[in-house]
Amino acid sequence: MDKRKKILEAALKLFVALGFHGTPTSKIAQEAGVANGTLFHYFPTKDDLILGLYTDIKIRMTAFVNENAKPEDTFKATMKGQYLASLYWALDHKTEFSFKQQFHNSPFHLLLNQEEIEKQLKPHFDMLRKGIEDKIIKPLPVDYIHTLISSHTFGLNQYLTSNEFSTVKQHQLISDTFELLWDMIKEN
Repeated sequence: MDKRKKILEAALKLFVALGFHGTPTSKIAQEAGVANGTLFHYFPTKDDLILGLYTDIKIRMTAFVNENAKPEDTFKATMKGQYLASLYWALDHKTEFSFKQQFHNSPFHLLLNQEEIEKQLKPHFDMLRKGIEDKIIKPLPVDYIHTLISSHTFGLNQYLTSNEFSTVKQHQLISDTFELLWDMIKEN
């Protein structure tokens, strides 16, 4: 395994366990089995490491969703596929999704490049705009609809990881809660 990947894995483990401020870079380097200088070669600052880890996780999650949630015949089915894929990824990558939640609730998300965020969200926002134009979903601000979906996803993931449900039960809850979300945003 390459050193950069070892650093990211160690940072993920420690940030989730100890928080951003409770995790010194020296501890991350030690956990990764690299020298402090090696860590700073890949990530010049702790902020760079946090942002790099977030970006790495976001890329992997997006690739999974894109690979597993193909466009469907209806808007609702396409949206449901993305919702299911996001939550299935979260269940299989609990630590990464926990980090993602931690990151979104921290001031570090303000350090993200705004152009990059817009680029990442563009396909999703375009889909939502099309749903509004076609009078499938309510004519609400697209960023608000995205916030509703994200909050719903984070909340459900928290509920699922806080309880010991069978995989079948988890999948049923995910499907059922999509219907709740759909009822909230669909045009009547």
